[in-house]
Amino acid sequence: MAYAIARIKKLKRSSLGGSEAHTARQRETPNADRSKHNIRFIGNQNSDETLDSLVIQKIGEQKRKIRPDAVYAVEILLTASPEYFRPDCPTNAGYYEADKVQAWLTASKQWLEENYSDRIVRAELHLDEATPHIHAYFVPLDDNGQLRAKHFFDGRQKMRQFQDSYSAATEHLGLERGIKGSKAQHQDIKDFYSIVNAGIEPNSKLTQSQMQAKAADRDRAQTRKQELERTAKANSQENERLQQRIQELEASKNQWLQQASLLRELALEDVAWQLGLDRDHSQPNRWKGHGHIINIDKSKFYDFAPGHQKGGGGAIDLVMHVNNCDFKKAISWLHDRFGESGVMRAAIAKTQKEVIEIAQQQPRPQFTPPAADDNQWLSVQNYLTKKRGLPNNLLSALKESELLYADERKNVVFGMRTLTGEVMGAFVRGTVGEDNTFMGYAKGTKRSDCWFYLRLGVQASDESDEIQRVILCKSPIDTLSVAALEMEIHNGEPSERTMYLAVDSPQSLPLEFLRTIKRIGVTFDNDELGNEAARAVKELLPQAKIVMPDQRDWNQQLLALLEREQVETRQRSRGLRR
Repeated sequence: MAYAIARIKKLKRSSLGGSEAHTARQRETPNADRSKHNIRFIGNQNSDETLDSLVIQKIGEQKRKIRPDAVYAVEILLTASPEYFRPDCPTNAGYYEADKVQAWLTASKQWLEENYSDRIVRAELHLDEATPHIHAYFVPLDDNGQLRAKHFFDGRQKMRQFQDSYSAATEHLGLERGIKGSKAQHQDIKDFYSIVNAGIEPNSKLTQSQMQAKAADRDRAQTRKQELERTAKANSQENERLQQRIQELEASKNQWLQQASLLRELALEDVAWQLGLDRDHSQPNRWKGHGHIINIDKSKFYDFAPGHQKGGGGAIDLVMHVNNCDFKKAISWLHDRFGESGVMRAAIAKTQKEVIEIAQQQPRPQFTPPAADDNQWLSVQNYLTKKRGLPNNLLSALKESELLYADERKNVVFGMRTLTGEVMGAFVRGTVGEDNTFMGYAKGTKRSDCWFYLRLGVQASDESDEIQRVILCKSPIDTLSVAALEMEIHNGEPSERTMYLAVDSPQSLPLEFLRTIKRIGVTFDNDELGNEAARAVKELLPQAKIVMPDQRDWNQQLLALLEREQVETRQRSRGLRR
């Protein structure tokens, strides 16, 4: 047997926001299924107007002052027991037959409009909890437009009339009047929403199916509660980390402020005053005294007095000039007048000025690559092809571009370029001897500004060399090994324009460029250091994918592949001879 159920909840103005937060799903509802959408059938679904604003507009001007504890709105809850919405499986919380819901919604909407007309400012059909139900907000204005909730719902008799009226409006659906016996007064929140979750009257006798439905709802709510608790715990931990980071940044900020104060030069006006000079009031930038007429312009000064016509910059120069003393005595005088921090500021400013002048005057250091020795190329080529398994056509192309060559000691030299192609460094690898481990950067290499790299794959157009994919490798040998492996897989160059780039540390990543690339592979060594470096790169470049070799490194992976191919070739040859 299915019942029609109608309940009310009186709302003071202070309660409007909390009620709206629940019914409009502005806050988490543990027993709500977020995959299902609710329907606002009275009021604008997309409006940002608050419930409080709607209610106040509807109330308008009142003849008498509204009491602080007045009821501003009445929340009407309409539903039916689960047997109506899902007659074949009342315990299946959250399930309903759509035609049943539509017929009930039509009847309920008609009842609301006939009994309360435009005083219903908002009504919503909720489908995301255990049983479909309606929340409608009624502003209790009487026929004279005055706010009087008691006129409609005061006393047991009026509450019976309210429930009888709704029962009559839905009886054609096969719904009977709800179980009688509950008090016709404002119920607490737990009882009020128990109707929604179980579709029954509070404190009524539960049937077996109703108890099962209630248990299912309770389990579902408990699961959701646990999810929220886990989320809250994670948020709390993240908040602690953020607070710690804020403290670290505050400490760092204070340290930088202290250092910045040291970098600020002493004000020359303060130094001039301590030297016994007086400001010329007719020319505020001029200071006179001891036979000097000194014009101060920020950190620079010039003495216009006859016999002293000379300029300079900074506190130390000014003291040396006015006191006619050497550097050491000027430092001593500043220490006496301005203390240790003051003399340090003056000294740092002078040193900074001199360093800047030197940096501007000296030519920029130019990288000189190791000299090539073509007589040693065959030996180096043999090492790269025989011992390292690198394809000769790839090596020849790099040698022709002068990005790979031999020096006089039979070392292989890998040219390192900026992303625009300027050679600014080189990586050198020893090749002589069985276990030669010599390797390192050529003197003068700018490790943070240049890299060994090569590009393979089809260009988008003749004019464009846009990189679609980047593979990061640990060393130039590994870079060539990964490129060779991909050429084996694709039976030629890859279909996408790919850059194979050697980076030995996350510090040397060209981050600005790499952040524009959607596809990045991180192919470091398969050991603890390689894994650690790969994870550090992943933190800086979240779009990157880590790919580890089966062997210790990618050159070993290439050699293992070539060995398997040779074995297969020998086996096929023996088969043909038979």
